[in-house]
Amino acid sequence: MSGSSKGRKQIEVEQIGTGFQIAPMIDVVFVIMLFFMVMANSVKVEHELKTALPGAVTANKVEAETPPDEILIAISEDGAVSMNDEEFDSATDAKLPSLTDSLIRLRKDADLRNNKVLVTLQTEEQTKYERIIQVMNALAAAKIANVTFTVGSEEL
Repeated sequence: MSGSSKGRKQIEVEQIGTGFQIAPMIDVVFVIMLFFMVMANSVKVEHELKTALPGAVTANKVEAETPPDEILIAISEDGAVSMNDEEFDSATDAKLPSLTDSLIRLRKDADLRNNKVLVTLQTEEQTKYERIIQVMNALAAAKIANVTFTVGSEEL
């Protein structure tokens, strides 16, 4: 048997080196670099951020923080409209001229004082929507946009 093994020629197998591959590593580095280059534009500079630190309040801030003029407009089930417990117009008047005039005067007065007007519209549960829309039209004519709604009376 030893003679027959000499007759055979052994095939040499070349082993491929499976060491560190640099090409995929370069691809990964380029993708990470591209990510940071794109994200660099979305980073905000610290002085662009609007922050207010606690401390002394300036005079301008005190004037700016005056509370708005609050008005309560109540609409009853029969259509009667009252502003701050003072009744305006009749329950059947759709245009509400005296209410509109009063609201315009109040808004102009608030504008002169650099103040806002805040209106709370208080209705009863059975008030007709048509009457609520009429009051809202009067508010729109006076250019008053800060309106909140409540249903029912404040007393429980």
